[in-house]
Amino acid sequence: MNWASPRVMLGENLFCPHGVALSVRNARWNIQGVLRFGPLKPLHIPIMGPFELMPFMECSHRIASMKHRVDGTLFINGKFVRFENAEGYIEGDKGCSFPREYAWSQCFFPEGSLMLAVARVPVGPIAFSGVIALLQVRGREYRFASYLGARLVSVRAGRVEIRQGCLVLIAERLGQAGQPLNAPVCGGMTRTIRENLCCRVRYQLRKDGFILWELETDQASFELEYPC
Repeated sequence: MNWASPRVMLGENLFCPHGVALSVRNARWNIQGVLRFGPLKPLHIPIMGPFELMPFMECSHRIASMKHRVDGTLFINGKFVRFENAEGYIEGDKGCSFPREYAWSQCFFPEGSLMLAVARVPVGPIAFSGVIALLQVRGREYRFASYLGARLVSVRAGRVEIRQGCLVLIAERLGQAGQPLNAPVCGGMTRTIRENLCCRVRYQLRKDGFILWELETDQASFELEYPC
């Protein structure tokens, strides 16, 4: 993926910073249409910081836009779906494999946007838990990252907790694991993970034990690939 201007062609389908053009026809789906994106909102500093340049990384993560406008129309199996002043988010991964263990979540809300990811990062014979997260709320930004001292506190039963200094960020999936999705292993899409593309999640940001921000929404995305 070109980090500066992400653009992907899959058959007759185009995905780029300006929008998406879809043309899917098979026995199950007939999807046609175009979605146009408003100005993207990239980060001033890449979310992975110096780790983006490390050659040992299985997978490098980049956020192309935390929140942007989406307009357009899709024709899906005979029904029109209109997008007007909707919201979009773009991220990308570059590498040969998804981490063996990882958790990821993303959501929008009226005051901002959030993404969170933790993963097992192998370094030769050892491994550490890498952390990246970004909460933009009411014009303020909270960034969590391993290179800033963030660490994984716990991950269990659909709940992820990370800490950085006096700040704690929690994401908890309220429901069952999601739908199967193909994922890369050594360059081949041979792994099956489970993704909740739209589910109920509870988020909470704490500072010194006090709640600074919290949200419960049924329009969040969540993946959890850690052993029970």
